[in-house]
Amino acid sequence: METKKRFTLPSYLRNKYIVCGALFLAWLIFLDRHNSFSQYQLYSEVNQLETQKAFYRQEIDRARQDQFELLSSPEKLEKFAREQYRMKKDDEDLFIVPLPPKNK
Repeated sequence: METKKRFTLPSYLRNKYIVCGALFLAWLIFLDRHNSFSQYQLYSEVNQLETQKAFYRQEIDRARQDQFELLSSPEKLEKFAREQYRMKKDDEDLFIVPLPPKNK
């Protein structure tokens, strides 16, 4: 008589708690709406937004410093008005010289 060798699962795969736990972890990692891939994307987005937040706070501080300097000194305010808004005194002529185009 020939005996057929039966394929048997290891004991840890026959344990229903381990199988259910493994299925639950697979569900959480791959199939759930808040799976690990979407969590990584959200984590990356949060880091990017934190970087932008730091940049904009730095820009706000710089703008406040510029505003303080402009409002505290009439000479700087006049210089700013002449450079940015092309303002002039009554007895002056203003000549605007365009910059040459950049070559590619």
